[in-house]
Amino acid sequence: MQSKATTVDDYIKELPEDRRTAIEKLRNEIKKNLPKGFKECMGYGMIGYVIPHSIYPAGYHCNPKVPLPFMNIASQKNYIAVYHMGVYANPKLLKWFTDEYAKAGVGKLDMGKACIRFKKSENIPYKLIGELAAKVTAEKWIEYYEKAIASRKK
Repeated sequence: MQSKATTVDDYIKELPEDRRTAIEKLRNEIKKNLPKGFKECMGYGMIGYVIPHSIYPAGYHCNPKVPLPFMNIASQKNYIAVYHMGVYANPKLLKWFTDEYAKAGVGKLDMGKACIRFKKSENIPYKLIGELAAKVTAEKWIEYYEKAIASRKK
């Protein structure tokens, strides 16, 4: 379910009420905790948090016209998704998150490489997602990203 909304506010307005409430809570937690250097925008039909070209002019290697993606939230067909590239790039961060998620007592973790899926909004650990957003600075994300890109070229 990729949205064609061009602004975050438009994206939120088009959501059903139950999804709107959950996405707004996630958005607020992320914005409250995300370190300086990230910018909120629409990307790939989702709410995105990116490192803008003003900080990282090279942009995303798959499409340099796009700012460097870091985190997204989205209302998908059957779940609400949080995409966090840091858990994909950093095994220590992934371990921290999975340990803390287990302690949160909100059910079994449904996760892909960078996608955390929530079928029920009442199972979203909002504060934990906020803590996760706070764990990686823009500088650290650029470092992880460049290291990953360099290793692919070898």
